[in-house]
Amino acid sequence: MNTVIFDMDGLLIDSEPFWQVAGTEALAKFDIALTDEQYHSTTGLRTPEWTEWWLDYFNVDRRFAPETIEWIEETALNNIRDSALGLEGVEDIFDFFKSRNFKIGLASSSPVTLIKAVAHKLNIKDRLDAFASAEGLENGKPHPEVFLNCAEELGSSPVQCLCFEDSFNGLIAAKAARMKCVVIPVSSQRGLDKWILADLQLNSLLEFNEAYLESLQKM
Repeated sequence: MNTVIFDMDGLLIDSEPFWQVAGTEALAKFDIALTDEQYHSTTGLRTPEWTEWWLDYFNVDRRFAPETIEWIEETALNNIRDSALGLEGVEDIFDFFKSRNFKIGLASSSPVTLIKAVAHKLNIKDRLDAFASAEGLENGKPHPEVFLNCAEELGSSPVQCLCFEDSFNGLIAAKAARMKCVVIPVSSQRGLDKWILADLQLNSLLEFNEAYLESLQKM
């Protein structure tokens, strides 16, 4: 491996609560309330797919989807840009891989405008060798397309890439791309059987070290 690709929301920045609030408020207009389990089952999807999934599930006419999608994305983007904080270990993990001459990429389901805003907010813009957004792609996560696109931009083979993810849909996408994957779930989701698909599960970016990297290299 000579390449690392990071997801963004919920991994590098604490943006998931803002997406959840925006989505919850949008669905409340249709008298829909998701359980935590329902919400986490669709974490990692693009906003259009997320919205259409739940509108269909609750038999709401899809004609309401475009305005709902626009409202969720605008609300979440503004709140993330203004209030979201970087998660612990971001600077450390970038230093770790830069010092080992890894190429560094970012592959996210979020729109390009949000990726750029977060990269600026976290001061990682100049440390990224490439980024890819699933916005506008035919398929979003759990399809591997966004990871494959990022690897191509970096000039790397998928089997040379190590991914870091926080969502199950992202994990599926990374493994479908034939990449190794370290998963760092939100605290309420840790230890669930579904994470057995990951090559490594951690509680924080700060936990990753040389021993873990060597172990993953040998897999």
